[in-house]
Amino acid sequence: MTEPLASLLTALDLTDTGARTSEDIFTGPSQWMPLGRVFGGQVLAQSIVAATRTVEDDRSIHSMHGYFLRPGDVNFPITFSVDRIHDGRSFSTRRTQAYQNGLPILSMIASYQTEDDGLEHQVSMPEGLPEPEDLPSTASTLEDVQHPVAQYWASQRPFDMRHVTSPVYLSVEGEHVAEQAVWFRTIGEMPDDPALHRAALAYVSDYTIMESIMRRHGIAWATPGLKAASLDHAMWWHRPARVDEWLLYVQESPTAGGGRGLAQGRIFTRDGRLVASVAQEATIRLPRAD
Repeated sequence: MTEPLASLLTALDLTDTGARTSEDIFTGPSQWMPLGRVFGGQVLAQSIVAATRTVEDDRSIHSMHGYFLRPGDVNFPITFSVDRIHDGRSFSTRRTQAYQNGLPILSMIASYQTEDDGLEHQVSMPEGLPEPEDLPSTASTLEDVQHPVAQYWASQRPFDMRHVTSPVYLSVEGEHVAEQAVWFRTIGEMPDDPALHRAALAYVSDYTIMESIMRRHGIAWATPGLKAASLDHAMWWHRPARVDEWLLYVQESPTAGGGRGLAQGRIFTRDGRLVASVAQEATIRLPRAD
């Protein structure tokens, strides 16, 4: 197993403190990041793991809505408190609050459901896109860029990310459109636990979704003075999937204004099954021109 993937699995292996008052309390580590802020996808995934620990095994997460309240500090662990809001015949609802130093950094509510039959339909996966094997990896794209963030993205992330056409790390090539697609999978094989795969899918869903906003305006991650942050994140799981197999993340931004941009995404398996939908609002700011 690669070190980045081992780090992900360690972060998702929360410690149950055994506290049982009105809430269940768990703790987890913060993964190192070059700028000192905890990756939002990490806190989302850990919050899901915490909530899942309090739900019956026959119920899987199907939706989540979370708000990023404060930036997390990689130098401190995170405490997760889970409120068992409701348990019905088919659905369970949980609220997870993530804390550092007594202050909330994320608030999330999630819903779980027993497996059930019902109506079935889905949108189709885009056709004619390059296969992931025909696209450069982030590692090959950024390996020669001597910047701590670039080096981290090149070698320390647990996912292999491959942008269809080109990434927006250093520049925005081609037409400035509010859409893009990214192939991804973990760098190495994951355990078979379906709940772990769902949590890891939430983790990776936060990596690139705001790039559909950035691409529309020709903004690359390397743009001097860029300040970008996720405000909230919503996700719906439709069908099971393994994150150690190639998945296609199709993203678009329908609107931006007022200092905020909205991005939406759909995640497909390689054979075209729609496994998840994502929405995120983000703030993206550039220095004011004199």
